[in-house]
Amino acid sequence: MGPDLVRHNAPTTFEAKIDGEEWLAARRREISVDDWQPPKARTTAILRTYAETWVETRTTSNGRPLRRKTRSHYAYLLRAHILPTFGDMQLKAITPAAVRHWFAALAATPTARAHSYTVLSSILKTAVEDGEITKTPCMIKGATKARQEREVRPATLDELEVMTEAMPERLRLLIPLSAWCALRFGETAELRRGDIDVKNGVVKIRRAVVRADREVYVDSPKSDAGSRDVHIPPHLIPMVKQHLRDHAQIGSDGLLFYAVRTGRQLPHSTLSYNFRRAREAAGRPDLTAHALRHTGAVLAAQSGATLKELMARLGHTTPQMAMRYQHASDERDRELAKRLSEIAKGR
Repeated sequence: MGPDLVRHNAPTTFEAKIDGEEWLAARRREISVDDWQPPKARTTAILRTYAETWVETRTTSNGRPLRRKTRSHYAYLLRAHILPTFGDMQLKAITPAAVRHWFAALAATPTARAHSYTVLSSILKTAVEDGEITKTPCMIKGATKARQEREVRPATLDELEVMTEAMPERLRLLIPLSAWCALRFGETAELRRGDIDVKNGVVKIRRAVVRADREVYVDSPKSDAGSRDVHIPPHLIPMVKQHLRDHAQIGSDGLLFYAVRTGRQLPHSTLSYNFRRAREAAGRPDLTAHALRHTGAVLAAQSGATLKELMARLGHTTPQMAMRYQHASDERDRELAKRLSEIAKGR
């Protein structure tokens, strides 16, 4: 009988009387020092139900609700990759072997595989915290990291110039601005006159166009670090001024790039159509629009930017996210090595 005046059974039947007496004595000691907790009922939670509640109640590390796009992404990963295998299983029935088999057979891109495993692992870790299971079955080392099938090759300066000239005149600034300032397309698509400080050469990133659940809406950047001021390289200022004069909408709230028919933010389909033509003209069919941001990050690294400076310019919250661009400094280091040899030769 516990202090709650309820009779509680031991979790198992003991093989020997002395084992049962030891268990009972341990509970009495807990009660005497006010350290006893009533045992939780055995779980019969199903992953599908538990996961749906997890997505709805999940918060960020600082306690904020998940962004709508993040919540939509988690729901998609569950629907497409996790629930078909584990949806109708009890949490306690999911074993490490079952997780390994699922992950090995998962037909998805490297990024989707890593994201799916991360979501499943997070759900089951929460289940451990809730006392639903005693130990997480997700034990695959390195499964949360996406292994890229190929390394993104940044655009050269000549290729950037060709692509810029190949774009329609009203969208021409989009290529160099995205590249030299390392902006995401969602950030570029929401830029307005009031976000451009030509006098000080700064573009202010405060909002972004987001697409989730087949809807388009404006939201704050992905993280607190995403709200940032990015200095525009001086050589780009004349082109920015010309664009503001000839192509941007009127007023401080006027968009830099917009759809001609609706006057709203530039659709991603319009960017994709024109960017495909531009990259073909540059002989780089492998480039994606996001590769422009990658190019800008690599250029910044080659210029000698520190890891902290890269994080600030790109709006990254962790060093790991910015370190992927540090490989660009290898070229710079190779050039420095050549110069050292020239010094040794007395040149």
